[in-house]
Amino acid sequence: MAHITSIGAGIYSALAVNTTPITDLTSVDTLSELEALFASAAAFSEIKNVREFPQVGTPANIVNVPVYGQKTSSQIQGQADAPSLEININYIPSEWAAGTVLGDAVGDGNVYAFQFSLLNSKPDGLTANAAGLGSVANSSFYFVGKIEALLVSPQLTDANQATLTLSVAGEFFGPSTQASA
Repeated sequence: MAHITSIGAGIYSALAVNTTPITDLTSVDTLSELEALFASAAAFSEIKNVREFPQVGTPANIVNVPVYGQKTSSQIQGQADAPSLEININYIPSEWAAGTVLGDAVGDGNVYAFQFSLLNSKPDGLTANAAGLGSVANSSFYFVGKIEALLVSPQLTDANQATLTLSVAGEFFGPSTQASA
């Protein structure tokens, strides 16, 4: 399929993580190397029940510099800081329990590859085909990082929620599109 070509809502966005730890960051420093990590449905897990995604991508590398005697600051090129991504999820304890793939990855210090995809409709099944997202038009972004923390927020009037914090350990690659499987 191809990239999304019209204005519209990200009706179904997905986040997947390849749960094989990355020990050499030079092995995942190109788009093709990251795409290859998601070529097999057995190689990754979907982070499900996402309520809200943060902005994904490389932040601006602009620094505001105050200038004596001027009413406004000047802007100069600086170095962009890698963002930390906070994802709000509907918390289902069994998916994040100790002994589960995702539960054991929280705070373990390992670096993993992530695939964030914008889709116009839900794919046939995220874990059913190569790259999981080839069945509908999509645009995928890739990055490497750590699953740093999972903070649970009990709710009395809504679904229990949690904030999943990811740190980014490199560049963002994409958008890319996956061919149909």
